[in-house]
Amino acid sequence: MASNMDVDEKTQVMASSNATGSVSVSLHTLVIMNISEHWTRVKAQEGVEPERVIGALIGKQRGRNIEVMNSFELLFHRFDDGSVLIDREYYTMKEQQFKQVFVSMDFLGWYTTGEVPNEVDMKIHQQICEIYESPIMVKLNPHSKLSELPISAYESVIDVVGGKAMPLFVELKYTLATEEAERIGVDHIAHMSTPETGEVSLVAEHLTAQSNAIKMLHSRVRVILEYIKLMQSGKQPVNHEILRDTYTLCHMLPVLNLSKFNEEFHDQCNDVSLMTFLGVMTKSCNTINTFVNKFNLLYDRQGMGRLLRGLLF
Repeated sequence: MASNMDVDEKTQVMASSNATGSVSVSLHTLVIMNISEHWTRVKAQEGVEPERVIGALIGKQRGRNIEVMNSFELLFHRFDDGSVLIDREYYTMKEQQFKQVFVSMDFLGWYTTGEVPNEVDMKIHQQICEIYESPIMVKLNPHSKLSELPISAYESVIDVVGGKAMPLFVELKYTLATEEAERIGVDHIAHMSTPETGEVSLVAEHLTAQSNAIKMLHSRVRVILEYIKLMQSGKQPVNHEILRDTYTLCHMLPVLNLSKFNEEFHDQCNDVSLMTFLGVMTKSCNTINTFVNKFNLLYDRQGMGRLLRGLLF
């Protein structure tokens, strides 16, 4: 229990500045990109800025060291009084899915967007505490104009305020952790071309060059095709030199006419179709599993009811 803590008069949920966190946090840049993308996507879809977005944090914990490595979105219901209720059934389904992929990762907390923590954040945090005993909260401020990273991490402590035990947020210090794939993604985002700077990442520059080359090839093929059509219709005189060059150009890629190419092409199509089919089967199995669990739960309740009635009567 933290000592000598005062409730911040503005938010009523923050501990005093003298309080310190009990854990150290390593935050992967993938999580920050996921939160930012989640908020931006909801804003683009709804046409207005969302009041908040909510998601789960997963990673690894070793003693007092927490490494937040990934995240996924959570569904929630917002009521007229401003309160928020987490969809526990959706969380359970997502937990089963990420456990199949990220076996070594565990649920560590949740994320949201906004400025300083408020009373609604504390109520949501208490719901998360029913899932995980000591979760952390990561909050991204999408409206921050500071040059520093607009993200903060918090944990909750219990303190007696006015003779009443109250949960309060304590800000945690965190460090950024990255892997090779994350560094590539961050470099691409950081150097994305903008009207102000004119900078462009190496990935964007490479893709732009390929796109321009394909467009130029397409336009020149169309010119040759139109010219041949005009010769066939008699609107242009036949030029045998151009026809020979066109014939040579058409046979510069003989691999397209080989049976090996067709075989590899069909194999690749079959692989893509198989992956799609496996995805559909996995989703169907998950749906059936959820249905069976609910059916078993209902059947067990009915069985217990019949047993109790038999014992009583």
